[in-house]
This record gives sequence, C-alpha cells and structure tokens, in this order.
Amino acid sequence: MQTIVIGHKNPDMDSICSAVAYAHLKRVTGTPNVIAARAGNTNERVDFVLNKFGVEPPVFISDLSARVCDVMERNVVYVHADSTVYDALHLIEQRRLRGLPVIDGEMRFLGLLSAFKISHHLFPPREEADAARVITAPLSSIVATFGGTVVTGELENETAEHLLMIGAMSADTFAERLRHHRAARLVLFVGDRDDIQMLAIAAKVRAIVVTGHLSVSPAVREAAAAGGVTIITSPCDTATTVDLARGAVRVGRMLEPEYLSFTPDTLLDHVREKAAHSAAFVFPIVDEEGVLVGILAKSNLLKTPERQLILVDHNELSQAVKGADKVRIVEILDHHRIGGFASDSPILFWNNPVGSTSTIVALCYQQAGVPVPRAMAGLLMAGLISDTLNLASPTATPADRLVLEQLAQITGVDPAQLAEEIFSVGSPLLTLSPEQVITADCKEYDEDGTRFTVSQIEELSFSHFVEKQDALLEALEGHGRSARLFFAALLVTDINTQTSLLLCCGAPEFLHRIDFPARGPNIWELTGVVSRKKQLLPYLLQCIAGLPPA
Repeated sequence: MQTIVIGHKNPDMDSICSAVAYAHLKRVTGTPNVIAARAGNTNERVDFVLNKFGVEPPVFISDLSARVCDVMERNVVYVHADSTVYDALHLIEQRRLRGLPVIDGEMRFLGLLSAFKISHHLFPPREEADAARVITAPLSSIVATFGGTVVTGELENETAEHLLMIGAMSADTFAERLRHHRAARLVLFVGDRDDIQMLAIAAKVRAIVVTGHLSVSPAVREAAAAGGVTIITSPCDTATTVDLARGAVRVGRMLEPEYLSFTPDTLLDHVREKAAHSAAFVFPIVDEEGVLVGILAKSNLLKTPERQLILVDHNELSQAVKGADKVRIVEILDHHRIGGFASDSPILFWNNPVGSTSTIVALCYQQAGVPVPRAMAGLLMAGLISDTLNLASPTATPADRLVLEQLAQITGVDPAQLAEEIFSVGSPLLTLSPEQVITADCKEYDEDGTRFTVSQIEELSFSHFVEKQDALLEALEGHGRSARLFFAALLVTDINTQTSLLLCCGAPEFLHRIDFPARGPNIWELTGVVSRKKQLLPYLLQCIAGLPPA
C-alpha cells in the first residue's frame, strides 16, 4: 500500500513544506511506503527554501485517476519468437494460461500466441489435415521435440519446410507415393521396415526417423551414410513421435494477427471501455519503444490501486489533485474552513484554526514524541512564515508564535532573516506571466453551487503593479470564462504595508456588491487585509449571500 501525502492544486509554500515534513513523520513512525507529492509546480520561493535546507522537491502528481500501471501484472510469462510450439504449450499448461505474449531478443512485443491457435495447429479440421503435415522448422528442433538420437548424418539448424510422412504401407505403395513428393524435404517416420527405409534412402529423403526405439540394421546405416541421408531413432512409437514433431514450429509463425495493447499510463476507465468490446484474453502493456513491460487480464480490471491519500492544507475536493475523489483518503491536516468533505469511514481529521498547516505538522511531531530534524524544521519554518507573513497576518495565533520559536531553535535560523530571504526571492509580478500569476496559488470554492476562485500573491511593494494590471485583469477574465466561474478574484498583497489590492472579474451583480475603495475598473484597495482565508473569503461569501435569488 502506497500512502501519498499531498497538498492542494497550485501549491503554495505551506502546502509543499507541510507535505514533505508530514510524509517524513509518517515514515519514521512506522507507516511504510509513504511519499510526499505536489499537485502543481513549485515557484522560485519554494525552490529557494528546498535548496536552502537540502530537501528534494516532492513528487509531481497531476492526476490520481487509476491507470494501467496500477493494476497490471509486471512479472510477465512470455516466450521468444524462436521458441517452439512444444515448449510454449508446456509453459501454458504449467501456468494454466490461455496464451502467451511473444517477444524478440530485445523484449519488444511482437504479438500473442493463443492456446486456440496452437490447438488449431495440432488438431486441424479435416479439410486442412494435409497442410498440417508441413512443418517449417529446423530439423534439429523437430528431433528435439521427441528426444531423438542421430544414427547417421547431421541435423541442420537452419529453418526449412519439411513434409512429415509415415511409412505404414507396402513397399510398392510407398514407392508410388514417393513419386508425388519432393524427396529432399521429406522426413519419414517408420518402424523396423528395412524395405521402406532402403526405398527412402534411394530416393534421398531428408531424414528417416526409426520409431519405437527400434534398431537400425547395418545395411541401412551403410546405405544412408553413402547416400547422405540422416537417420534418427525415436524412443516413442510412430504416432506419438509425429505428434511431438509437429510441435517444432516456431511460435513466431503462429501469432494472432490482431491484438489490443495499452501503455502503462493509459487510464483504466479507457481500458475498461475498450476491453468490454474485445474478445482478447489478455492485453499486452508496452512502453513507447514497444518493449513489453506488463500484461493485463480482464480480471485485473476488477482491482483497485493499492494507495491511499493524506491531504494537507486543504479539505475540499474542488482544490484537490484530479482523481482524489476515487482514492481512499485516510487523513486530513488543515487550517481552513471545512468545505463539506465526507468520507465512508472514520478518518483522522485535524482541522486547527492556526496560521499554517506547517504549525499543525510541527504539533504532530510533538504529539508523536519525535524530534524534528533540522531540514524538516527549516521547511516548517518557511511554511509558517509564508502563510502568516512572519506572524503579521491576522491568522497568526499564539500557537504559531510558540512553534516558530521552537523551530528556530532547532535550525539556528532567525525567523526575521528567513522571512526577508523568502519574500525577496522572485517577485511573482516580474517572474511569472499574467496567467501564471492567476494559477500559481489559486483555490477553487463551491458555495451552494456558486463556483469561484481566489488567487493570492505576495509582493514587497506595489511598484510593479500598475504596469501589469491590465494584463492581469485580462488573464483573470479569461480564467473565469474558461472555467465557467461566477467570478475569479486575485489578491495582491504588499507584505510591508499590510495592504492588498483585489482584482475581480465576473458577474456584474456580484461586482457591484464589493464596497471597498475602488482603484480603477475591477480593482479595489483593501487596507489591512492580507489573509485570503480569514479576511477576504468570509467577505466574499457575505457578498454572495446578499445576492437576490436566481
């Protein structure tokens, strides 16, 4: 079972840092196979913090929807194209399979060998019986199937077409029959019939197989050696020997002409739809270079991926990574409002009204009695500082202040200095495109069917805002239109003056209800407002509630 600790889409510093630190705590307290993940890209500030404390970025996961790689069989039973039907049939029987994938020497998938195809070859319809006597295979492979012993001559390893003939008739009938076939490709199966054997040698057949473990007379040996005819003895009777010899055909010549394959990243929903209309017994899984990496049976489609989720810094599925609604959620750590989340069974849900999820994770370390490693303490400091604007936000609590002091002691880093370093790195207005500014830290909400998003960036000043405002409004309007939102908002916060500018595009009846001082079309000044969660969101919800019924 894999446990994925992951924050919201468009993750911010707190989301990334709390996921990494909590995944570490889960591992050291005994939960196996835990990974930290992110549902979006990092930014320059997050990268700076990760590099500063020597921590690798969490794994990027954009979609948790079940894929082929989650349920496919990785230990594939296969055969090479130059394997014999005899060997393939025994493998199918031993493993109780309906068929086998066939590969070349570089593990590239070539096609499927079905038990039906083999049975058709071994037991053809009456009208195809004559053709069943023609075997295209090396003579050495034919002899190997029945465990034959060479008496005279040599066995060739080159693939050739051989016609199997049984000498179960009078000498005269056999002589007449020989006249209708090219002797050089004949492999004769016969008992201790010297007369038949000598006729075959005179005709220079390709080989004579003396069945039933019977001996070969000296005269026949001498004639065969002189005539260049190979003689083999078989430990089996004639009927059994011929049946086994027909298994010498290479499986590469018996591939199913049509098959349905998928890649490891193919969505299971897509596979189920295709498989429902397919009569195939298995589906090969190949990579982009055609290499066989797995096999998928229809029974595998009944499996559920063995993974579970721990959500940090959010509890609303509208903000979660795609596919989260189809994965079992076992824990939630958050400091935002509870957004109507429901689960089928009891889970650990810690919703604490502190300034950051990083604070909650630090408290989890305390509760577990586990010392916080310096690198994890550094990340938690950064997440706490970023989300509370170094405790200047109204969301900051005494618990945040105490936790920050404890983390600073562990790292030996001054919080004020770390805050200055973080906020001086990469101004979003200068380093991101207008579209990226909107999506970098964007949260989606659904209030009784009213969908909207609120994005936020922090700047050291508004000095670059004027030159960017038109492009930002255009990007914000496009974002709201493409996502079919009631409105889309962007909060640009000056962390030094503790003032924000609100940009909002959407339904006119909603925009008319915003009563902060206007700084231009669709722009308002929010003095003292720095928190999306505690100050802006409640205000926006109040504006929505005041709208007349639709």
